Amino acid sequence: QVQLVESGGGLVQSGGSLRLSCAASGLPFSNLRFNWHRQAPGKEREVVATIISLVNVTTYADSVKGRFFISSDNAKNTVYLQMDSLESEDTAVYYCSTYWGRNYWGQGTQVTVSS
Repeated sequence: QVQLVESGGGLVQSGGSLRLSCAASGLPFSNLRFNWHRQAPGKEREVVATIISLVNVTTYADSVKGRFFISSDNAKNTVYLQMDSLESEDTAVYYCSTYWGRNYWGQGTQVTVSS
């Protein structure tokens, strides 16, 4: 059974930091591309960052480049999103996803940044 479980969201002031976690199970973790997405009310879902652990390939959306950092721990089968210098525009539900024959999604974790 494939399962992705996000955690780490919460309420933070502008300029603060949060670290999100995506714990994966039931799949070949290091070979797959994992993605962090976010969706705010009234806005389209966007890909924030991606990682392929095996080859250490990462990508970032321009809106978060230099502020957000994606990483992974293969031993823990966990992907992280370190979010620094948070802004009110970063407020959204953040989701973890991957593709292994089909798309898998986590339940999402709410990030709220107060200005």
